[in-house]
Amino acid sequence: MKYILILSLSIIFSACAQDFGKLENATSLPDYMHEVSGIEKNSQSDLIWMVNDSGNEPVLVGYNPKTNNLDKAITIENVKNEDWEDLAGDENGNIFIGDFGNNGSDRKNMAIYTIKDAANISGNKTTATITNFTLEDQKKFPPKKHDRNFDIESLIYKDGYFYLFSRNRSTNQFDGTVKLYKLPAKEGSAEAILISDTFKACDDRRICQITSADIDPKTGNIALLTSQHIYILSDYKGDDFFSGKISILQIGHNSQKEGVAFKNSDTLYITDELRGASGGNIYELPIENLEPFKN
Repeated sequence: MKYILILSLSIIFSACAQDFGKLENATSLPDYMHEVSGIEKNSQSDLIWMVNDSGNEPVLVGYNPKTNNLDKAITIENVKNEDWEDLAGDENGNIFIGDFGNNGSDRKNMAIYTIKDAANISGNKTTATITNFTLEDQKKFPPKKHDRNFDIESLIYKDGYFYLFSRNRSTNQFDGTVKLYKLPAKEGSAEAILISDTFKACDDRRICQITSADIDPKTGNIALLTSQHIYILSDYKGDDFFSGKISILQIGHNSQKEGVAFKNSDTLYITDELRGASGGNIYELPIENLEPFKN
């Protein structure tokens, strides 16, 4: 008993001693969600929706931040979790799951799954409506290593369309370029059209790859997540989200951050994957002290 008590206290003190930078209210997620790769929060429920990364079960989880419990665990019966990477939602309570992780730029079966009115699903099973898609500008599977900018890990929904942001995995010639694609939010097969490739996050591939996105339904502001930064896109024209003002928020903390969602217009939820003794948490991040970002 003595050794168990000492170990428990050591864990508590270690957690308290961690420096989370500007991240607040760090809470360890339940063990089942230690590989969380995408999150979403909408006004139809108090739950934060989450999914795990590739290799896990095809389950959509509703996490209750007030109790730190998983209130819902919905198995999607007609799909697999090949590489689930991000979530989005709409005003009707629908949740969209992005199965489009493409680390090697060699996938030809990327998809987005629509889970209708997720909060009101009775029981623990459902089926998804499927949107299969390809990327307009990808012709080789895979392309050469210096041209591997076809991994998708970020998704938002707006006005009947899905918008995708690339995670640039090019080597040798990495310049931080992020591609923006658009496709109709409809069942069936479609081609994701390249809207823009004008935004360059930065040229350090260790910390400048975009791993999640979310849009604030009230302001239209878009958050793009990396391991150490948040980019806020605002005042854009139409759906060229890179055409307006771009600001950067330095988080001051480095981890494998994989999920971002607006709690409200002033605060973000952020999650990271568990790596060793660090991560596996959900945080809050105030949207303040933004700096202009020069592309």
